[in-house]
Amino acid sequence: MEIREENRDGQIELLISGEIDGTNVKDFEDKVTESADKTESLVLNLDGLEYVSSTGLRVFLTLQKSMRSRGAEVVIRNVNEEVMDIFSVTGFVKLLNIEV
Repeated sequence: MEIREENRDGQIELLISGEIDGTNVKDFEDKVTESADKTESLVLNLDGLEYVSSTGLRVFLTLQKSMRSRGAEVVIRNVNEEVMDIFSVTGFVKLLNIEV
């Protein structure tokens, strides 16, 4: 997994590639939490994400709830078909703010 951060006028975009699974989910959680703490508008660009495990899904959900509770926004963009299938099967398409 690789995460690159870009800051655009206070909005942070994380470009995420590779796979999120049990071996790196802690690194993923630490990075998205660190970035979320610095902004009111966080974009997760999943264009390069090939797979996300159930532990990674938990991080997405926790982040969404945390950002909403403080009136901030997280948007998920550029979800490929494989990852969208995972979000759909698990019902996360109804829980996350995904732009198609």
